[in-house]
Amino acid sequence: MGDGVHAAHAIGIGATAVKGLRLAGIGLGITVTLALTSTDPIWAIDASDPLADPQQQATYEEIINEVRCLVCQNQTIADSSAPLAADLRREIRVMVQEGNSKQDIKVFLIERYGDFVLYRPRVRSWTLALWLAPFVFLVVGGLTLFRIVQRRRSLPIDQDASLANK
Repeated sequence: MGDGVHAAHAIGIGATAVKGLRLAGIGLGITVTLALTSTDPIWAIDASDPLADPQQQATYEEIINEVRCLVCQNQTIADSSAPLAADLRREIRVMVQEGNSKQDIKVFLIERYGDFVLYRPRVRSWTLALWLAPFVFLVVGGLTLFRIVQRRRSLPIDQDASLANK
């Protein structure tokens, strides 16, 4: 018998009562676990019904996964529970249902909120540096490494120093 049963005897509670309390605790734990895991739609961020047209639903999901939450800034509106994200999801949903193209919806969002609203902003003259910088740094780094290696190869080897190390 466990320590709980011995303690229960000391205060006058029988072993059967203690086992019953343990079973009730386990039952309560199972009930709470089932209640929390069976209510997934309650915890969903976008709990609205899917669109009738599967192509429109796919377009809707693609767009909301490309649009940045302007409140959270590190999440898409698909992942955000912010009220502004919910409003944007609702607006995009209506636009998709009305038959607007992805491009039309993106243009609308950019005109309203700026290029920042998209996780992959359009290539423009002022965003060109953002798009090209990784490649420029890669080329500059490669050229620098190449020049260092070439210079090291052209340095004379000091015969006395190499003999002293042996």
